[in-house]
Amino acid sequence: MSLNIVSLVSVGRHPQSGRARRADQDGRAVELGLKLVAKALSVVHVGDPDDPVLRQYAGMGLPSMTILKQDKSTDAVLVLSQFLQQEKVDIVLTGVRAESGESSGMVPYLLAHALGWPVVARVADIVSVKDGEAQVLLALPRGQRRAVSVKLPFIASVDHAAETARQSAFALGLRASIESVESVGEVDQIRVDWQESVAKSRPKRLKTVKAKTAAERFKAATAKPEGGTGKVMKNETPKEKARAIFDLLLEEKVIR
Repeated sequence: MSLNIVSLVSVGRHPQSGRARRADQDGRAVELGLKLVAKALSVVHVGDPDDPVLRQYAGMGLPSMTILKQDKSTDAVLVLSQFLQQEKVDIVLTGVRAESGESSGMVPYLLAHALGWPVVARVADIVSVKDGEAQVLLALPRGQRRAVSVKLPFIASVDHAAETARQSAFALGLRASIESVESVGEVDQIRVDWQESVAKSRPKRLKTVKAKTAAERFKAATAKPEGGTGKVMKNETPKEKARAIFDLLLEEKVIR
Protein backbone atom coordinates (compact mmCIF):
# COMPACT_ATOMS: atom_id res chain seq x y z
CA MET A 1 0.00 0.00 0.00
CA SER A 2 1.48 3.32 -1.06
CA LEU A 3 0.98 6.01 1.55
CA ASN A 4 0.65 9.71 0.93
CA ILE A 5 2.15 11.32 4.05
CA VAL A 6 2.57 15.07 4.49
CA SER A 7 4.69 16.66 7.20
CA LEU A 8 3.90 20.28 8.08
CA VAL A 9 6.90 22.36 9.16
CA SER A 10 7.39 25.83 10.61
CA VAL A 11 10.25 28.20 11.35
CA GLY A 12 11.43 27.62 14.91
CA ARG A 13 13.21 29.80 17.45
CA HIS A 14 16.18 28.77 19.59
CA PRO A 15 15.09 29.00 23.26
CA GLN A 16 18.30 30.75 24.38
CA SER A 17 19.51 32.87 21.46
CA GLY A 18 16.13 33.44 19.78
CA ARG A 19 17.66 32.75 16.35
CA ALA A 20 15.57 31.15 13.63
CA ARG A 21 16.15 27.41 13.29
CA ARG A 22 14.55 24.10 12.35
CA ALA A 23 11.81 23.51 14.94
CA ASP A 24 12.62 20.50 17.10
CA GLN A 25 9.20 18.81 17.07
CA ASP A 26 8.69 19.53 13.36
CA GLY A 27 12.10 17.96 12.68
CA ARG A 28 11.03 14.85 14.58
CA ALA A 29 7.82 14.75 12.51
CA VAL A 30 9.88 14.82 9.30
CA GLU A 31 12.12 12.07 10.70
CA LEU A 32 9.06 9.90 11.39
CA GLY A 33 7.75 10.53 7.88
CA LEU A 34 11.10 9.55 6.35
CA LYS A 35 11.03 6.34 8.37
CA LEU A 36 7.60 5.43 6.98
CA VAL A 37 7.87 6.39 3.30
CA ALA A 38 11.48 7.58 2.84
CA LYS A 39 11.89 10.20 0.08
CA ALA A 40 8.23 9.88 -0.94
CA LEU A 41 7.43 12.13 2.04
CA SER A 42 5.89 15.49 1.18
CA VAL A 43 6.96 18.44 3.35
CA VAL A 44 4.77 21.55 3.32
CA HIS A 45 5.28 25.01 4.80
CA VAL A 46 2.99 28.05 4.74
CA GLY A 47 4.95 31.27 4.48
CA ASP A 48 7.97 32.74 2.71
CA PRO A 49 9.60 30.39 0.15
CA ASP A 50 12.88 32.32 0.41
CA ASP A 51 13.34 31.69 4.14
CA PRO A 52 16.79 30.04 4.53
CA VAL A 53 15.64 27.99 7.53
CA LEU A 54 13.58 25.78 5.21
CA ARG A 55 16.82 24.45 3.74
CA GLN A 56 17.56 22.86 7.12
CA TYR A 57 14.57 20.56 6.65
CA ALA A 58 15.55 19.84 3.05
CA GLY A 59 19.04 18.93 4.30
CA MET A 60 17.57 15.88 6.04
CA GLY A 61 17.50 14.14 2.64
CA LEU A 62 14.42 15.62 1.01
CA PRO A 63 14.51 15.99 -2.77
CA SER A 64 11.91 18.80 -2.69
CA MET A 65 9.61 20.89 -0.51
CA THR A 66 6.29 22.61 -1.18
CA ILE A 67 5.82 26.16 0.07
CA LEU A 68 2.33 27.65 0.10
CA LYS A 69 3.26 31.29 -0.36
CA GLN A 70 1.42 33.45 2.16
CA ASP A 71 1.91 36.54 4.27
CA LYS A 72 2.46 36.23 8.02
CA SER A 73 -0.97 37.71 8.71
CA THR A 74 -2.75 34.93 6.79
CA ASP A 75 -4.66 32.16 8.57
CA ALA A 76 -2.58 29.05 7.80
CA VAL A 77 -5.35 26.59 8.73
CA LEU A 78 -7.60 27.60 5.83
CA VAL A 79 -4.75 27.39 3.31
CA LEU A 80 -3.59 23.99 4.58
CA SER A 81 -7.08 22.47 4.65
CA GLN A 82 -7.66 23.45 1.01
CA PHE A 83 -4.30 21.99 -0.03
CA LEU A 84 -4.76 18.68 1.86
CA GLN A 85 -8.25 18.12 0.44
CA GLN A 86 -6.86 18.36 -3.09
CA GLU A 87 -3.91 16.03 -2.44
CA LYS A 88 -5.87 13.11 -0.89
CA VAL A 89 -3.47 12.67 2.03
CA ASP A 90 -3.45 9.61 4.33
CA ILE A 91 -1.45 10.94 7.31
CA VAL A 92 -0.52 14.50 8.29
CA LEU A 93 2.41 14.89 10.70
CA THR A 94 2.93 18.05 12.74
CA GLY A 95 4.71 19.15 15.90
CA VAL A 96 2.70 19.54 19.10
CA ARG A 97 3.20 23.32 19.02
CA ALA A 98 5.24 25.88 17.08
CA GLU A 99 8.28 27.62 18.57
CA SER A 100 7.33 31.04 17.20
CA GLY A 101 4.19 33.06 16.47
CA GLU A 102 1.12 32.23 18.54
CA SER A 103 2.55 28.85 19.60
CA SER A 104 -0.90 27.83 20.83
CA GLY A 105 -0.71 24.18 19.76
CA MET A 106 -4.16 24.50 18.17
CA VAL A 107 -3.22 24.03 14.51
CA PRO A 108 -3.55 20.18 14.48
CA TYR A 109 -6.97 20.40 16.16
CA LEU A 110 -8.28 23.23 13.99
CA LEU A 111 -7.04 21.44 10.88
CA ALA A 112 -8.66 18.17 11.96
CA HIS A 113 -11.94 20.02 12.60
CA ALA A 114 -11.83 21.64 9.15
CA LEU A 115 -11.13 18.31 7.41
CA GLY A 116 -13.37 16.14 9.60
CA TRP A 117 -10.46 13.84 10.50
CA PRO A 118 -9.43 12.35 13.85
CA VAL A 119 -6.37 13.83 15.57
CA VAL A 120 -3.88 11.77 17.60
CA ALA A 121 -1.94 13.89 20.09
CA ARG A 122 1.64 13.40 21.33
CA VAL A 123 2.71 10.57 19.06
CA ALA A 124 5.99 8.85 19.90
CA ASP A 125 6.01 6.46 16.93
CA ILE A 126 3.87 5.00 14.15
CA VAL A 127 4.71 1.31 14.25
CA SER A 128 2.89 0.14 11.12
CA VAL A 129 0.18 0.99 8.62
CA LYS A 130 -1.86 -1.86 7.16
CA ASP A 131 -5.32 -2.24 5.60
CA GLY A 132 -6.20 1.40 6.14
CA GLU A 133 -5.32 1.35 9.83
CA ALA A 134 -2.23 2.59 11.68
CA GLN A 135 -0.73 1.22 14.89
CA VAL A 136 0.43 4.26 16.89
CA LEU A 137 2.40 4.63 20.11
CA LEU A 138 1.47 7.61 22.27
CA ALA A 139 3.88 9.26 24.70
CA LEU A 140 2.75 9.20 28.33
CA PRO A 141 4.41 10.70 31.43
CA ARG A 142 7.47 8.98 32.94
CA GLY A 143 8.46 7.28 29.70
CA GLN A 144 5.34 5.17 29.40
CA ARG A 145 3.69 4.35 26.05
CA ARG A 146 0.13 3.58 24.97
CA ALA A 147 -0.67 1.62 21.80
CA VAL A 148 -3.74 2.74 19.83
CA SER A 149 -5.22 1.94 16.43
CA VAL A 150 -6.34 4.76 14.14
CA LYS A 151 -8.08 4.55 10.79
CA LEU A 152 -6.75 6.61 7.88
CA PRO A 153 -6.76 9.51 7.23
CA PHE A 154 -5.72 11.23 10.46
CA ILE A 155 -3.53 13.99 11.86
CA ALA A 156 -0.71 13.16 14.28
CA SER A 157 1.09 15.69 16.47
CA VAL A 158 4.60 14.38 17.16
CA ASP A 159 5.96 14.63 20.70
CA HIS A 160 9.51 15.19 22.01
CA ALA A 161 9.51 11.47 22.81
CA ALA A 162 9.72 10.63 19.09
CA GLU A 163 13.05 9.81 17.48
CA THR A 164 15.45 12.73 17.26
CA ALA A 165 15.74 14.35 13.83
CA ARG A 166 18.86 13.46 11.89
CA GLN A 167 21.55 16.06 11.29
CA SER A 168 20.87 18.41 8.40
CA ALA A 169 23.43 18.41 5.57
CA PHE A 170 24.04 21.87 4.15
CA ALA A 171 24.84 20.64 0.61
CA LEU A 172 21.71 18.46 0.44
CA GLY A 173 19.63 21.40 1.53
CA LEU A 174 21.00 23.57 -1.27
CA ARG A 175 20.35 20.89 -3.92
CA ALA A 176 16.71 20.35 -2.93
CA SER A 177 14.10 22.06 -5.08
CA ILE A 178 11.69 24.48 -3.41
CA GLU A 179 8.32 24.55 -5.15
CA SER A 180 6.43 27.76 -4.44
CA VAL A 181 2.66 27.49 -4.85
CA GLU A 182 0.41 30.53 -5.01
CA SER A 183 -2.57 30.00 -2.75
CA VAL A 184 -5.58 32.04 -1.73
CA GLY A 185 -5.87 32.77 1.99
CA GLU A 186 -7.68 35.06 4.38
CA VAL A 187 -6.18 37.55 6.79
CA ASP A 188 -6.40 36.50 10.43
CA GLN A 189 -8.43 39.44 11.76
CA ILE A 190 -7.79 38.51 15.39
CA ARG A 191 -4.02 38.47 15.07
CA VAL A 192 -3.58 41.46 12.78
CA ASP A 193 -3.78 43.95 15.68
CA TRP A 194 -1.48 42.02 18.02
CA GLN A 195 1.80 43.48 19.22
CA GLU A 196 4.61 41.13 20.23
CA SER A 197 7.26 41.98 22.81
CA VAL A 198 9.88 40.10 24.79
CA ALA A 199 8.44 38.60 27.97
CA LYS A 200 10.15 39.65 31.20
CA SER A 201 10.78 37.10 33.90
CA ARG A 202 9.05 37.91 37.15
CA PRO A 203 10.81 37.47 40.52
CA LYS A 204 9.60 34.53 42.57
CA ARG A 205 8.66 34.93 46.18
CA LEU A 206 10.67 32.96 48.70
CA LYS A 207 8.84 30.82 51.19
CA THR A 208 9.37 31.58 54.87
CA VAL A 209 10.02 28.55 57.03
CA LYS A 210 8.28 28.63 60.40
CA ALA A 211 9.69 25.71 62.33
CA LYS A 212 8.26 24.89 65.77
CA THR A 213 9.97 21.70 66.87
CA ALA A 214 13.67 20.88 66.87
CA ALA A 215 13.10 18.24 64.18
CA GLU A 216 11.44 20.78 61.86
CA ARG A 217 14.24 23.31 62.42
CA PHE A 218 16.86 20.67 61.68
CA LYS A 219 15.05 19.62 58.49
CA ALA A 220 14.72 23.24 57.33
CA ALA A 221 18.40 23.92 58.02
CA THR A 222 19.68 20.88 56.10
CA ALA A 223 17.04 20.37 53.36
CA LYS A 224 18.13 20.97 49.77
CA PRO A 225 16.02 23.34 47.66
CA GLU A 226 13.79 21.60 45.11
CA GLY A 227 12.66 22.79 41.71
CA GLY A 228 14.77 25.95 41.75
CA THR A 229 12.74 27.59 44.53
CA GLY A 230 14.39 29.17 47.56
CA LYS A 231 13.55 29.30 51.24
CA VAL A 232 14.25 31.95 53.87
CA MET A 233 14.90 31.05 57.49
CA LYS A 234 14.24 33.81 59.97
CA ASN A 235 16.69 34.49 62.82
CA GLU A 236 18.68 31.31 62.28
CA THR A 237 22.33 31.99 63.12
CA PRO A 238 24.98 29.22 63.02
CA LYS A 239 24.70 29.00 66.83
CA GLU A 240 20.92 28.55 66.64
CA LYS A 241 21.26 25.89 63.94
CA ALA A 242 23.74 24.00 66.12
CA ARG A 243 21.33 24.32 69.04
CA ALA A 244 18.51 22.90 66.90
CA ILE A 245 20.66 19.90 66.03
CA PHE A 246 21.59 19.43 69.68
CA ASP A 247 17.92 19.58 70.73
CA LEU A 248 17.01 17.04 68.07
CA LEU A 249 19.66 14.60 69.27
CA LEU A 250 18.35 14.98 72.80
CA GLU A 251 14.81 14.25 71.62
CA GLU A 252 16.01 11.16 69.78
CA LYS A 253 17.94 10.09 72.91
CA VAL A 254 21.22 9.93 71.02
CA ILE A 255 22.91 12.12 73.66
CA ARG A 256 22.35 10.98 77.23
